[in-house]
Amino acid sequence: MQQRLQKIIAAAGYCSRRRAEDLIAAGRVRVDGKIVTLGDQADAETSTILIDGKPLKAAEEHVYILINKPLGTVTTLSDPEGRPVVTDLVSDLPVRLFPVGRLDINTSGLLLMTNDGALANRLAHPSHQVDKRYLAKVRGQLTTQSIKALEEGVALEDGLTAPAKITNLRFRGGHTWFELTIHEGRNRQVRRMCEVLGHQVSRLVRIGYAFLTLDNLAPGQKRTLTAQEVGRLKRLGGKS
Repeated sequence: MQQRLQKIIAAAGYCSRRRAEDLIAAGRVRVDGKIVTLGDQADAETSTILIDGKPLKAAEEHVYILINKPLGTVTTLSDPEGRPVVTDLVSDLPVRLFPVGRLDINTSGLLLMTNDGALANRLAHPSHQVDKRYLAKVRGQLTTQSIKALEEGVALEDGLTAPAKITNLRFRGGHTWFELTIHEGRNRQVRRMCEVLGHQVSRLVRIGYAFLTLDNLAPGQKRTLTAQEVGRLKRLGGKS
């Protein structure tokens, strides 16, 4: 059966669908000896698909891992500057995993990693509005006006943000700590929202993703999701 190549690559657990599109656009994917372009299709059973000259392997058993990403770790599969990457945290596992979404280098906390490219793509799609909860520390006292702006939407250079939910505010030592829940996934979104309102973020930790939490997981530690948790994620992503 003919399918779009990015779907085949993601279903094989090689990477997310978005990353597969980048590989295709970069000319790193060949089908039956020919370099392909975005929009091309192939048959997963009969076509010879190569990525960087290596055959695309059949899908492995899906693995779902929750990690507590430490500060200073990059959410990529490799880093040309030699910085620690999130795949280092799962290098002891016998399967190739990739992150679901991303956290910037100065943000720590909850990050999912899997080889289920189809689910990763669905969870990352804006239409599913998966909640992401952060603990933020900003300089100065968060005013009532700033809280209202966050809850109604902040105008950024790439458009107005969706309303955020603000809870558990406390002011201590010249800083405000609070929890912020959003469902969008723009680049550095929480930091940019706060900076527009005049508050520089000095610490940011993702403490929740959908119904998942860090619990007592220390930075750099990981755990495997239970079958029940995986099932709930699949239902969130529109697949039972």
